[in-house]
Amino acid sequence: MPLRIGAIPIDFPVGLGALAGYSDLPYRLICRSLGVPYCVTEAMLDRQVLLEGKLRKRLIRLDPADHPVAGQIMGTEPEVMAEAARSLDGMGFDIIDLNFACPVRKVVSHKRGGALMNDPDRALAIVRAVVEAVPGRPVTVKLRRSFRDADKTHEVFWTIARGAFEAGVAAIAVHARSVEQKYTGRADWGFLAALKREFPDRTILGSGDVTSPADALRMLDETGVDGVLAARGAIGNPWFFEQTRDLAAGRPPRKPGLDEQRDVIYRHFRLACEAYDPQRGLKILRHFSLQYAKMHPRRTDLRNALVAVRTEEQWRAVIDAFYSGPQ
Repeated sequence: MPLRIGAIPIDFPVGLGALAGYSDLPYRLICRSLGVPYCVTEAMLDRQVLLEGKLRKRLIRLDPADHPVAGQIMGTEPEVMAEAARSLDGMGFDIIDLNFACPVRKVVSHKRGGALMNDPDRALAIVRAVVEAVPGRPVTVKLRRSFRDADKTHEVFWTIARGAFEAGVAAIAVHARSVEQKYTGRADWGFLAALKREFPDRTILGSGDVTSPADALRMLDETGVDGVLAARGAIGNPWFFEQTRDLAAGRPPRKPGLDEQRDVIYRHFRLACEAYDPQRGLKILRHFSLQYAKMHPRRTDLRNALVAVRTEEQWRAVIDAFYSGPQ
């Protein structure tokens, strides 16, 4: 079940979607080592991409093992978005992804992200400017099905989707909720199926309620989308993609033992320390460990122990205690 985004081949149609605070380079590298074929970065503000400094260095990181990868940008001005896209193109990102979907209030209030689902003229001006700025580089657009949940005609969505394809985007990725819904309620997979029927010859990626490897395959089967982006469902389970490949091949999904889980957590910690610094690496892994705990047989006890952690020594003691020996 290969997938293509423009001229970029992707050997399996389930990738890691963008998620702020989670889909950074260290976690992408962990997922790469466990079978993910394609990743999208955290959303980056266009002006941060263009601003030399610590924030840019922290946000924009590439690694030879992290390809193909899409650099995702957010903004409101076509010229600035185009300049940011040129910058990412020059750095070697394989795909440029435009975020018109983020439902976070702070983002929407600044007219970025999901706010573009209310402003099709501006959204399409951005698309045209970016496509023109990076000839030969695939451009993708992340959308939601509408801005308001009550919008049943999805008129703005169809305007943006058609206009984006006419402008030359290689694919659109759609989270099947409204911006207003954020992450509540059910994602409307029926909308994804209708979208694929409308654009049978275009590349459509789906997301929303992909909480397990079986969900990813079910979305492919039920909606006909060309690919799936898992985000929240894959956080804390980097084995998600390997397990999805197992299921697709008719094998039972491999479940990692506690020793392997511990090794991956420690490797993630080392990568985070290398990418940032030990203090920030510990902060990230304290937060991430609560997600890894979802797979642990004593998840509640582990989470309670992790919440009390303040130092690296305390964190290591908890990890070693819970991930060693019989549980």
